[in-house]
Amino acid sequence: MEKRKWGNQTFVTEFILLGFRNLPQLQRLLFLLILVIYLVTMAGNILIVLLVVADRHLHTPMYFFLGNLSCLESCYTSTILPRLLASLLTGDRTISFSGCIMQLYSFGFLVVTECFLLAAMSYDRYLAICKPLHYAALMNGRFCLQLAAGSWLSGFLAITIIIILMLQLKFCGPNQIDHFFCDFIPLLKLSCSDTQLISMVSLFLSFCDTFPPFLLTVASYVYIITTILRIPSATGRQKAFSTCSSHLIVVTVFYGTLVIVYMLPKTNTMGDLNKVFSVFYTVLTPLFNPLIYSLRNKHVNEALRKLVIRPMVMTGLQEGLIRRG
Repeated sequence: MEKRKWGNQTFVTEFILLGFRNLPQLQRLLFLLILVIYLVTMAGNILIVLLVVADRHLHTPMYFFLGNLSCLESCYTSTILPRLLASLLTGDRTISFSGCIMQLYSFGFLVVTECFLLAAMSYDRYLAICKPLHYAALMNGRFCLQLAAGSWLSGFLAITIIIILMLQLKFCGPNQIDHFFCDFIPLLKLSCSDTQLISMVSLFLSFCDTFPPFLLTVASYVYIITTILRIPSATGRQKAFSTCSSHLIVVTVFYGTLVIVYMLPKTNTMGDLNKVFSVFYTVLTPLFNPLIYSLRNKHVNEALRKLVIRPMVMTGLQEGLIRRG
């Protein structure tokens, strides 16, 4: 274990991410699986961002927030998976102190931002379904920009406070983090300083940054479902529900795994289960989002067909003209 001496104390300068060390025979298989997931996730989310930017029919509040979410998921998965892939391939599980702090910073920033973005998306669907006559006036371009900017700024401010407090802590050893990335709680357990202040501040900020957006999301969908059930025709109910069902699936998976990982008791058995459930919101959720939104959304599918088919048709016409000439 590499350490740095300061006076009579020795401080850790790098950590060891234990990850999935209890599955040595599956390291290469896990590498291939996660590599495929990473490539598909990046391709899917980047494609959605391109479609939202390129197709004027997707220049609406719903797809504006979807583009923000896809951009966030691309950054989110790139914060954790490249380092995990490197450790699975080479067996080197070490990460520098600064690298660990940067990973924690990026991860916390993006998680908090996603909470607020999902709340903004649910509010958008609430206005579209429950207040359709006032939707265009209420959800205008300026308000959409304010909601998106507020979401990103909230994530930045919350994690900056935590990181400032984290940098005041001392880490004297051991340096083994029982996780596959630098998560807050496993890292905090390794500190040899008094962690009471940062624990209280993180609890307060976690409550402020997750409970209000979660409550807004739940309240929005209570009103949405109530409004949908009042629609007299079955076709109308199905059409209304289809516009928000994809988002509801994403919200359920995201908050469900967060609750399991961070709210349940931290026993030895739950520690291994926490790693499994952490895979859901760090690896699988960013993968599912573009798949859910693209497969279940006809407007995204139409924009994708235009993006793929139109260049093919134009190329075919050009080749035909060349042959005739």
